[in-house]
Amino acid sequence: MSHFENKGLILGVMAGTAGISLLLIWYHKIRRPGAAVSAPALLAVGERFDPARLQNEAHGEQGAVMVLHGRQLQILEKLSGLLVSVDELKREVKFLKEALPKLEELVRAELQGKGAVQRVSPSHRAARRRRAEAAPGAAETTSSEEAESEGGYITAHTDTEGESEEEKGWMKSPDVMRLEEEEEELFNFLLQVDSLHKGSEDDKKESFRLLLEKEDKYENCASFLWRVARAYGDLFEMTTDAEEKKKYVTDGKIKAEKAIQLDARNAESHQWFAIMCGYMSQFESVQNKIRNGYLFKEHLDKAIELKPQDPFLYYLNGRWCYSVAQLSWIEKKVAAALFGTPPTSTVEEALQNFLKAEEMCPGYSKSNYVYLAKCYKDLGQKNSALKYCDSALSVLPVTNEDKEAQKDLEALLLTLKL
Repeated sequence: MSHFENKGLILGVMAGTAGISLLLIWYHKIRRPGAAVSAPALLAVGERFDPARLQNEAHGEQGAVMVLHGRQLQILEKLSGLLVSVDELKREVKFLKEALPKLEELVRAELQGKGAVQRVSPSHRAARRRRAEAAPGAAETTSSEEAESEGGYITAHTDTEGESEEEKGWMKSPDVMRLEEEEEELFNFLLQVDSLHKGSEDDKKESFRLLLEKEDKYENCASFLWRVARAYGDLFEMTTDAEEKKKYVTDGKIKAEKAIQLDARNAESHQWFAIMCGYMSQFESVQNKIRNGYLFKEHLDKAIELKPQDPFLYYLNGRWCYSVAQLSWIEKKVAAALFGTPPTSTVEEALQNFLKAEEMCPGYSKSNYVYLAKCYKDLGQKNSALKYCDSALSVLPVTNEDKEAQKDLEALLLTLKL
């Protein structure tokens, strides 16, 4: 039913109500309850008939009718306004019904767009916190109203990001979910292997066994392969059989080299390839020993470039410098013949590397103390050499390297006391 039809119906009802009301007033005036009409009464009424009084009563009834008519008009005006409001409300409801599907599409498109542009993660939130902490002056100059406004925006934005993350979780394809599960599995496995590497010899053997079990699965993962090379290095240190040592170091070198091929920016891959080259020099001729020495230095420098905060790398660099400084005349000539320019270094350079390792990590190792004592002894600084001998004596030998360092320390003390 249209707006005009509703209005016509209500006007008709109100007009009918007004007519009935007038009839009731008239009836009430001419007949009161309980009154009986008789001939004498009619005669008495006729005798008491007053034209002026009748005229006054007619005027009173007309005034009552006008008041009632005015109230009816007010009611009609209010009803008319109500009908207009209802009609406007109907139009708004219709508009909202039409707009809701479009709004849903816009929200979905916005969420998908955020997922494609940036993936919000704890690290991104941490980066935003660091940027905010890095500019306290800018935050202090912000007014209270601006701060409230910005705070409200940030809160809303964060909530939207959370919803976006949740929606993206539902939108992930099976391939993406499987890949994430595999990455998490590898991460947990490598944590287990690293923990075992820091344990006893039995733990290190268990670490090696677990790595071999997963070798086929992760053969193209640099982070896995350099750990395999490290495990071969552990076995090299633990065994006393020369043939086993040579086999372990050969296999370890192959794994480390492949790790570098897969990821040339991985510091540990370069580090363990350099260590394997150093181990190999124990079983090689002078020619191959010098060649491995060049490879050792090349990849050790690369590892230091990629991981300059590791004291172990400076200890290794000190070992290389000290070994080169101790090369015999014949070895230097062979190196010059093979490579044009022989490797060069000095005891002073070796000392600086050992001191840097000690500075970065005081009490780093027994072996580092022994080499510090050797350097000072070669430089003629006997008191400093004895000082580091005492430091080395305070460290109990635990690893095979410590035990070898203990032997060197005992021989060094005999020389210094002569």
